[in-house]
Amino acid sequence: MRFLKGFARFWYDFIVGDDWKIAAAVVAALALTLGVVLAGVPATGAALAGGVLLLLFFVVSVVIDVRR
Repeated sequence: MRFLKGFARFWYDFIVGDDWKIAAAVVAALALTLGVVLAGVPATGAALAGGVLLLLFFVVSVVIDVRR
């Protein structure tokens, strides 16, 4: 059981790290990119949309932290 707790704690720290908002932004950007792909947008457009969404969400999460 101790191994499982340590394993889960490692992956949580690895994925989420210090800021849960950035991890949530990545998940949201990936989910919206999946929606764009399922809507039938060509691969180049979907990749561009995913990159823009990821950058936008990252900037928003950093701005939220800086304003505090």
